[in-house]
Amino acid sequence: MCSFLADNIGHLAHLHARDTSLAVVSRAPQAKIKPFKARMGWTFPWYSSFGSDCNYDFHVTLDEDIAPVEYNYRGKAEHGEADMPWFTRGELPGLSVFLRDGRETFHSYSTYARGGDLLIGTYNYLDLTPFGRQEGRDGTQDFDGLGDLWVRHHDRYGVK
Repeated sequence: MCSFLADNIGHLAHLHARDTSLAVVSRAPQAKIKPFKARMGWTFPWYSSFGSDCNYDFHVTLDEDIAPVEYNYRGKAEHGEADMPWFTRGELPGLSVFLRDGRETFHSYSTYARGGDLLIGTYNYLDLTPFGRQEGRDGTQDFDGLGDLWVRHHDRYGVK
């Protein structure tokens, strides 16, 4: 899902013209990020949080042995009560926004799960069509509540 969102990032000049930057952070080490970034043809800055607490601090890596589980502003018990155990462990999508004022940085916004859908232009176009996103069209079940079973890396669809 994160790769799908990354595929929908536009030209950063539009952000830079408004004194705004975009960076992507993954838990993978740079040795894995660099070849994948090249394969996908992405040009945005992509950093590694490998070996740091960053992903735990922003609640996108969930491991209760390291930090209390919180995802999408809900704790583990709330996700259990809602019968959504997939939101209690592993790597999950999230997006955070920061404001830098001189040397100070402020965390101003975060969203999780389907919160990033607005940024996925492909979804916006599909939502205009009669069949929409066609999620689960192959009869498979949505294993994590995100509806992303049909999403592939753009070079793996077998179509042009």
